[in-house]
Amino acid sequence: MTKATAARPNIYVQETRPTIHYLVGMSQPETHLFEVTLHLVDYPSPILNLKLPVWTPGSYLVREYAKNLQDFGAFAEDKPLPWRKISKNHWQVDKIGVSELTVRYRVFANELSVRTNHLDPSHGYFNGAALFFRIPGWENQPIRVTILPPHPEWQVTTALPPVAEETNTFLAGDFDTLVDTPFEIGRHQLYKFEVLGKPHELAIWGQGNFQAQQMIADIQKIVQVEAQMFGGLPYERYVFLLHLFSQAFGGLEHKNSCSLIYQRFGFRAQDKYDRFIQLVAHEFFHLWNVKRIRPKALEVFDYDQENYTPSLWFCEGTTSYYDLLIPLRAGIYDVKSYLNNLGKEITRYEMTPGRKVQPVSESSFDAWIKLYRPDANSGNSQISYYLKGEMVSLLLDLLIRSTHDNQRSLDNVMQKMWQQFGQAEIGYTPEQLQEVIESVAGIDLTDFFKRYIDGIEDLPLNQYLEPFGLQLVADQQEEPYLGVRINTENGREIIKFVETGSPAQIGGIDAGDELLAIDGIKVTGNSLSDRLKDYQPNDTIEVTVFHQDELRTYSITLASPHPTRYQVKPVEHPDSTQQQNFAGWLGVAIATVS
Repeated sequence: MTKATAARPNIYVQETRPTIHYLVGMSQPETHLFEVTLHLVDYPSPILNLKLPVWTPGSYLVREYAKNLQDFGAFAEDKPLPWRKISKNHWQVDKIGVSELTVRYRVFANELSVRTNHLDPSHGYFNGAALFFRIPGWENQPIRVTILPPHPEWQVTTALPPVAEETNTFLAGDFDTLVDTPFEIGRHQLYKFEVLGKPHELAIWGQGNFQAQQMIADIQKIVQVEAQMFGGLPYERYVFLLHLFSQAFGGLEHKNSCSLIYQRFGFRAQDKYDRFIQLVAHEFFHLWNVKRIRPKALEVFDYDQENYTPSLWFCEGTTSYYDLLIPLRAGIYDVKSYLNNLGKEITRYEMTPGRKVQPVSESSFDAWIKLYRPDANSGNSQISYYLKGEMVSLLLDLLIRSTHDNQRSLDNVMQKMWQQFGQAEIGYTPEQLQEVIESVAGIDLTDFFKRYIDGIEDLPLNQYLEPFGLQLVADQQEEPYLGVRINTENGREIIKFVETGSPAQIGGIDAGDELLAIDGIKVTGNSLSDRLKDYQPNDTIEVTVFHQDELRTYSITLASPHPTRYQVKPVEHPDSTQQQNFAGWLGVAIATVS
């Protein structure tokens, strides 16, 4: 039983407690319909309340899972029971005089993501929040789940423990655990291996160009490095679920497992493989940071509505900082690759105008309405708490290391958060998080938090990198600056983003416009850069577009070239202190990247 579950009060005091048993069938997987049956015995109230979660922990968006539920019915033996729908995710069943009842419903599952459900003739995958009802007041009750595969050769993989002598039946200690444990059912490839004496499984659905043994060896290294940071593994068994298909990327953390989704041919090229390894490192790091070390607002989940916290920058951003570092520490890639990857992240940050508009604490709080719902203006008005949280964590790590000659670091913050909050699963407040960071840093960070976490001041990256013998080097674009990003869609050149304050925005161009010509001559997204090289800053050009099917031409005055990317490079002549700091941080001499 988790601390979060133990903290959830049981509102009923009767000695008789209900037994809860779900059966999940999929007799016609080509229909994408899971067939769910709930058997309930000894439920004490004359009215049964059933509520389907509207979101799943780890993915901060109300997803309205109830929209996929159909064919609801309740029965005592074969006799239908009266029921009604109270709200979008709330059903009530009248069961006066009935001690045993059955609820049946089906759930449409044709969205392949780590946070939803997917069923087709090749497999079934589901998350508990998107499939199972919560019975208010009885969240602490154990729940049995029996899987009914459509074919005898289909296997079931989940982190839930099996029930002895019951085929494909598993036991969740409580509803939180049921929600936190996804299932993969099908003909997936299953690999078993050990790390630090504990069993692990890797289930892979889909074909791809991965090398299983290399993947497993690198996953073992990731597990070992992260376990070393926190002093061991806080579970008895862990399951990696990996889905492969055309173009995909994502992950969702769970206490004893994670779901990963990745492009099927993204394993041969080294940079793509590194990105996959970073994804593994990220989701595995979450089993400490988020699943056990978590904000007070997420200590006990409210599955009916948003759960607000300003600390997602630490939950996700600090985890993102470590997902670059962990493969380096594990020896999977070298320091040159690390600095190259760090430069890519800094480039994404610096190329996001919204960093000057939205504080990262506000980005955390507003995740529910912004991050997962991007629009044409998102880049101008908001910053990802993943991305800026990663940058802030970089600064904090470098600040702590430079202040204490590498004898302290952000690692010590994570360890202290684990000891103070994670092991007992007691949620922390934003104030407590700051106190822990300050206790490790040994300095007052009020001004730091005011400027960079609760404020929008530009991060002084060079100031923090310089003591480690590093600097940011900006690559300037050759052409004058216009300020648009273009995608080709069905042979049309669509302007997807117009940067705030750019010549394009000032001139009147709008996201969604179709780019046609410059100075009367056709231009495409691929040729735009070369065309602009024929002009100078302050030149005025005529840009022709279709705006909502209306032909328009705008006079636009080009600006000076802007940086296109940032690289993290050693300074020319690092002194002895810089060399020592660099080696203490990244584990090798700075000369190896000169």
